[in-house]
Amino acid sequence: MNITPKLLGVFANIYGSNDAMTFAKAALVAVVGFCTVLLILAVIALFIKGIAAVFDKSAKKNKTTNSPITPVPAAPSAPVQPSVELINVDEQTAAIIMAIVSHRSGISLDRLAFKSIKLSEDK
Repeated sequence: MNITPKLLGVFANIYGSNDAMTFAKAALVAVVGFCTVLLILAVIALFIKGIAAVFDKSAKKNKTTNSPITPVPAAPSAPVQPSVELINVDEQTAAIIMAIVSHRSGISLDRLAFKSIKLSEDK
């Protein structure tokens, strides 16, 4: 069984027999090529979705058959800093100031050492 002549016949209809390619024929070839690429990409996308669905089902099946997960113990708390001397500042304001300094500097609170926080008087 020889399929090649039929395929060549389809392309002979598009190109014409030994004629120079006109803009219309070139546009038709471009559109056919573009549609072919989109069709192949759609098939590949469906293939990938199918494979993902198979793996999702197997992952869910394995998750339900495995033993229950034991909770991870909490991380140790940050080292306790010596008390911060507060001068004319309440604890809530001092906590907000420390949080702002940590956020703006990009350094975590457990790495910062505050010795004192003092309310400055504007003159």
